[in-house]
Amino acid sequence: MASDGVDDPRARPPAEVFDDHLRLSAQGRFEEDIERNLSPECVVLERRGVFHGREGARQLARYLAEEVPDARYTYVRQLAEGRVFMLEWTADSDLARVRDGVDSYVIEDGWIVAQTIHYTVEPKTGGES
Repeated sequence: MASDGVDDPRARPPAEVFDDHLRLSAQGRFEEDIERNLSPECVVLERRGVFHGREGARQLARYLAEEVPDARYTYVRQLAEGRVFMLEWTADSDLARVRDGVDSYVIEDGWIVAQTIHYTVEPKTGGES
């Protein structure tokens, strides 16, 4: 149930959708996040190209999990204006790190309808932390 007492998740304000997305992602509950917060028709722009719908989001989540396995994520900065949001993030694992992660979102009618994702994977060599 939404914090404002509304049972329909599509009636959630954009900030509530964004917060729910970050909470579920931080908990590793990616499938629940995708089903609850991403529009079935969402469009995601990422360095590899344009990805569509929930299956596109799942594919991108798999790529990130392969590139930075068992990562610890930190949300560095969040900005919001109406229906537009930006998240700066980092990730760190034993094998690789991301120091420049930036995602942007457009949220409408209780769904993330558009997203951009940018990050650079830096492989670690022996002895790095």
